[in-house]
Amino acid sequence: MNGAGLESGNDGFVTGKTLPLLQDTAAVDAWGRWQVTYRDVVVLDVEGRRRDVFNLTEHDLSNPGNLETLERILSAAR
Repeated sequence: MNGAGLESGNDGFVTGKTLPLLQDTAAVDAWGRWQVTYRDVVVLDVEGRRRDVFNLTEHDLSNPGNLETLERILSAAR
């Protein structure tokens, strides 16, 4: 999810892609409510509650172990 006020590059980010981009707004303030840090992957449950967080700065996906961990988190949430 992109942070509120950071929308300027959204068009280029989603062009030609199939995965949706969620855009936070000041009115919703999901980043604040979920205590998001830059580059967090926030995994939600079926009711939209924060289930897990995986930060891509701390866990570089070029490391196969980090990628496997994120895949396990996403699979468990599915």
